[in-house]
Amino acid sequence: MDKEFKLIEACLAGKRKAQNELYKRFSPPLFGICLRYAASRSEAQDLLQEGFIKIFQGLPSYENKGSFEGWMKRIIVNNALNHIRNSAKLPLFSDFMDADNMPDTAPEPDEPASPPDTETLLKLIQELPEGYRMVFNLYVFEDYTHKEIAETAGISENTSKTQLMRARNQLQKKLSTFQPQLHERE
Repeated sequence: MDKEFKLIEACLAGKRKAQNELYKRFSPPLFGICLRYAASRSEAQDLLQEGFIKIFQGLPSYENKGSFEGWMKRIIVNNALNHIRNSAKLPLFSDFMDADNMPDTAPEPDEPASPPDTETLLKLIQELPEGYRMVFNLYVFEDYTHKEIAETAGISENTSKTQLMRARNQLQKKLSTFQPQLHERE
């Protein structure tokens, strides 16, 4: 913790070597977060760069309370969410289905599936529509509640539940169609 504090202090003093060290040390896990929210690797790299700019700009406000890595992760997630909100592609959410009247998961597959590798799972998550991907990531990886997701994204809790259910269903469907490809490799 003392080494981390010294690194932060050196970054605050504008020392480029310390800033480079901070980037090298924390960019791999933070890039992983960016990959989950981005639709492509290049978009994730852009999110990481933007996120680090915000981290360096926000360093003076870090109060050395709690986990420094957790503080940075929050900045990266918020940056990704802002990026999604600001992208003017398509509306992210629709509230035309009531999640309370729908099952939480897709039907069980006939045959147990072997788990995909991390890279494959990440690719499948990246293929989800933005709204599904955002809710899925916030719920599954960031441990947000539906209420917190609704407040963060400006949607209803039912919409959050619906988006999560649809994301899970799409992932399960993609995994079930992916399974034959896995067996062909064996």
